[in-house]
Amino acid sequence: MMKPLPTVQPNTWEFLRDPMIAPTGFREYDARWKYPDDINLPGVTALGLGLGTQMRRRGIAPVIAVGNDYRDYSLAIKNALVLGLMQAGIHVKDIGPALSPMAYFAQFHLDAPAVAMVTASHNPNGWTGVKMGFERPLTHGPDEMAELRDIVLQGQGQPAPGGGYEFVDGVREAYLDDLVGDFRMTRKLRVVCATGNGTASAFAPELFRRLGVEVVPSHNQLDYTFPHYNPNPEAMEMLHDMAETVRATGADFALGFDGDGDRCGVVDDTGEEIFADKVGVILARDLGRLYPGATFVADVKSTGLFASDPELQRHGVKADYWKTGHSHMKRRVKEIGALAGFEKSGHYFMAEPIGRGYDCGMRVAVEICKLMDRNPEMKMSDLRRALPQTWATPTMSPYCPDTEKYQVLARLVDKLQALAAAGGTLAGRAIAEVVTVNGARVILDNGAWGLVRASSNTPNLVVVCESSTSEAEMRAIFADLDAIIRTEPAVGAYDQTI
Repeated sequence: MMKPLPTVQPNTWEFLRDPMIAPTGFREYDARWKYPDDINLPGVTALGLGLGTQMRRRGIAPVIAVGNDYRDYSLAIKNALVLGLMQAGIHVKDIGPALSPMAYFAQFHLDAPAVAMVTASHNPNGWTGVKMGFERPLTHGPDEMAELRDIVLQGQGQPAPGGGYEFVDGVREAYLDDLVGDFRMTRKLRVVCATGNGTASAFAPELFRRLGVEVVPSHNQLDYTFPHYNPNPEAMEMLHDMAETVRATGADFALGFDGDGDRCGVVDDTGEEIFADKVGVILARDLGRLYPGATFVADVKSTGLFASDPELQRHGVKADYWKTGHSHMKRRVKEIGALAGFEKSGHYFMAEPIGRGYDCGMRVAVEICKLMDRNPEMKMSDLRRALPQTWATPTMSPYCPDTEKYQVLARLVDKLQALAAAGGTLAGRAIAEVVTVNGARVILDNGAWGLVRASSNTPNLVVVCESSTSEAEMRAIFADLDAIIRTEPAVGAYDQTI
């Protein structure tokens, strides 16, 4: 296998022949590139050959489940990937168009030792990528991604005999059957189903109807141009749209899903957007009653309520704060035997006996419906208001080049640690601790905090702030933290802000 080139000029003979892969596309726990700017189809084939080679090196049985999301170029990407896998001697079980959690489910359903899902996830059109894993329900972490990067970029992919291909029908139906089981709602619910015209449009409305939920449709027609907004329930644009639909229709709440269905966002019956970490606390409260003493993992972007909420403490629930990222989180959930993991991004990881440990927005939708069925006297707004009051920003992502963001972050961590050591403040409050498990989470003496970390999947930093005192304090924390971030010239504009 020839070493892929970092750049090849489009509209040339070489672009159709020679593999091109930008090295920055190999990220912490999956692979993402702009297509065709940063990877071409021969490059995707080289990636498939490299992934197959990695399987063989690790002694993984040469069988893999492969799916693709609903973007106009994803099928071409998948076919190029499949070609490389087959060159490596891997038998490919093609499950067709899919959600990422459907692909993870296929590993169990088909007893496949490996999975590769072609998706840009919540990234906008123009991006592509692959989520992959060998040890179900886990996906590649930094070590596996570094190994794969070296195999591919150094041209170490090895062809092998025995490759094959089969299309496996019926996985979508089996996945939906598995999600629903024998559960049916006993209370009437009208739920806004928001899919942003993405892949979840082919799953979520049917799932709700099977559960006995009345569907209020919101952009449920498949359309890979995403004519209304990019489906990402962490983005305020999508949450605001969901809120408007709730207020216009009088629905009981809204559930929204990202482009590959592994995230879920929630808006309550009043049109109030509930950030996913707060939804996690609501779910943890309910599950804590059913499973007292359970451990829940929360990512470092999430609310401090997982540790401080009196209701969770009453049920003996243990909180474990961990690195952000779907691969980090599901690995941590499995390692410590947690019941579930929650990310502010809307990834939820339900382990046995609720789920299988991978992130699945559809599973979250089912569990929220079950929660509402167990609490027939409660509205979603009642559950929100029952939580201790905190004020938090959305996830805000200022631009920072992939080639510079980790160096920028390292300097910011140093500056924040130095500020703490010198007795400095944020929002006029003393710094109690700087937690550096994933970037820097600066915790103040009253428990308020601000976080800066590097995005694992886009050229951005990530900033989140929370106060249990007031919105004004939350804004002041952000202002002071942002002032420090602005000392780095490579940091650009935010995707959204307060």
